[in-house]
Amino acid sequence: MQVYEAPLRDMRFVLNELHEDDGFGGIAALAEFTPDLTGAVLEEAARICQEVLLPLNRSGDEEGCHIENGVVRTPKGFADAYSQFVEGGWASLAGDPQWGGQGLPEAVNKLVEEMICGANVSFSLYPGLTHGATTALAGHGSEDLKQAYLPKMTSGQWSGTMCLTEAHCGTDLGMLRTRAVPQGDGSYRLTGSKIFISAGEHDLTENIVHLVLARLPDAPEGTKGISLFLVPKYLPNADGAPGAANGVSCAAIEHKMGLKASATCQMNFEESTGWLVGEPNKGMAAMFTMMNTERVSVGIQGLGVAEAAYQAAVWYAKERVQGRSLSGVKRPDLPADPIIVHPDVRRMLMTMRCWNEGCRAISGWVSRALDAEKYSDDSEVRARAEDFVALMTPVVKALFTDLAFDTANLAVQCYGGHGYIRESGVEQYVRDSRIAMIYEGTNGVQALDLVGRKLPAHMGRYLRSFFHPVSAFIEENGGEGPLQPMIVGLNQAFGALQLATGMIAQRGLKDPEEAGAAATDYLRLLGLVAMGYCFARAAKISVARLAEGGDDAAFYKAKIDTAAFFFDRLLPQATACFLAIKAGKKSMMALEDEAF
Repeated sequence: MQVYEAPLRDMRFVLNELHEDDGFGGIAALAEFTPDLTGAVLEEAARICQEVLLPLNRSGDEEGCHIENGVVRTPKGFADAYSQFVEGGWASLAGDPQWGGQGLPEAVNKLVEEMICGANVSFSLYPGLTHGATTALAGHGSEDLKQAYLPKMTSGQWSGTMCLTEAHCGTDLGMLRTRAVPQGDGSYRLTGSKIFISAGEHDLTENIVHLVLARLPDAPEGTKGISLFLVPKYLPNADGAPGAANGVSCAAIEHKMGLKASATCQMNFEESTGWLVGEPNKGMAAMFTMMNTERVSVGIQGLGVAEAAYQAAVWYAKERVQGRSLSGVKRPDLPADPIIVHPDVRRMLMTMRCWNEGCRAISGWVSRALDAEKYSDDSEVRARAEDFVALMTPVVKALFTDLAFDTANLAVQCYGGHGYIRESGVEQYVRDSRIAMIYEGTNGVQALDLVGRKLPAHMGRYLRSFFHPVSAFIEENGGEGPLQPMIVGLNQAFGALQLATGMIAQRGLKDPEEAGAAATDYLRLLGLVAMGYCFARAAKISVARLAEGGDDAAFYKAKIDTAAFFFDRLLPQATACFLAIKAGKKSMMALEDEAF
């Protein structure tokens, strides 16, 4: 059963308590966003998500999007929900005030994104892609393009897309064929086809602004010859309103495993008028401004779906009665005990809970760094925040989405046979979560980015933004007390991460395949250590709050119990990751191609 309720208490904990002394706070430009104000924003966002978006999740999946003569129709209720979303200012929440946005911190915005994805992840794609497009346009567009497009895109009146993939090239964008021919007036004419374009065509906004990768006639081969162009569905008139059609059409919508209420389109550009964004042949750099924003958001997308799956599993485990507790009857008034009494069901629920709380904690840390990178008036803090975001972006994208799929599968397992049929609603979470491991760069590509680009960058400088706070925390909290077993576990995992880092650096210099063979295990290892650090911090705070007394004792006790399960049952996976890395590439690459 789809029973999503925004986890506001844990969100407030992450926002206001967990990372208070991480060095990324105390930003003067964000001082007006007090806990009272942000708390009110989160509560209203929760109401919209639960009352407006959640009721459309199952029906939107059942109906899907439809295409009629090139016109895409979203499922019933989506257009009205989108209107309410825009009118309420949710599309512009973290937008730049210069273009009509509200300028809220990313630390708040990412929590709202999680709620939207938890309530209706298909819906989230429409405003989510627009936010990424505005980021790229703001960073690289001309002043004229910004003035013409950013206000309407920031408000949500117009939407945006990212058009990269072509049928013959996905990750290897150097092979793309879409062409852009310069015109005498400074514009370009684009011709080509793109596939897998999320929100490429729909009926929610009056115009759709496509950011399209294409080649100029004299462009160099490969990725060094790619430029970025802004191509609207309708050319704006002199007054800024949508005017003539611009040769942009949807040839088909994809028939997908999940996200069926999100229109994934095959787009054709036929002599479409566009304008250069950024410099010629520098389109990849401009597009990565959007992609890095989207990669963090895709991680949050995974977390949102995972939270919904967890809540559905908890509801069912408390309602479904089967068998008796191994330690004796717990509900003599019932013909059997609720399945939540059984250890294996508890194992699944606690695993799901840990992954979600751990990912939310990491997200809060990265989001504060995003804010510090943008708003801090201290150059050292900005630099450290930039390093940390660069290091953690592939981890957020890959770790969160891997764990989201695992969590959705565990939810189905908790339901048993009832989870496998559509009526329960939980099999949708498996289908909806699967794509997040693929788009915006597959998780294998994220791992390669981590070990191939981020680790060696600036002689390992990015790692210091992570290693230093973890090391300091272990040193400061290594004594006796209730945290001591957790610190021991964290220290062991951190030691394995340090050894693995040196091992990959040494082997990778001699043989790049060694780094490639270790990449996925290394990303998981780093993610587990980051999660362990956050859980240990949460436990430390919770112990102190319990000692102080107060009305929230149950919340803080649950924090400590959840952290204990993580250290006992999940962090030991770090050892397996280290041993796999240590084994090297030999057995992975030994089998001849013909033997497969």
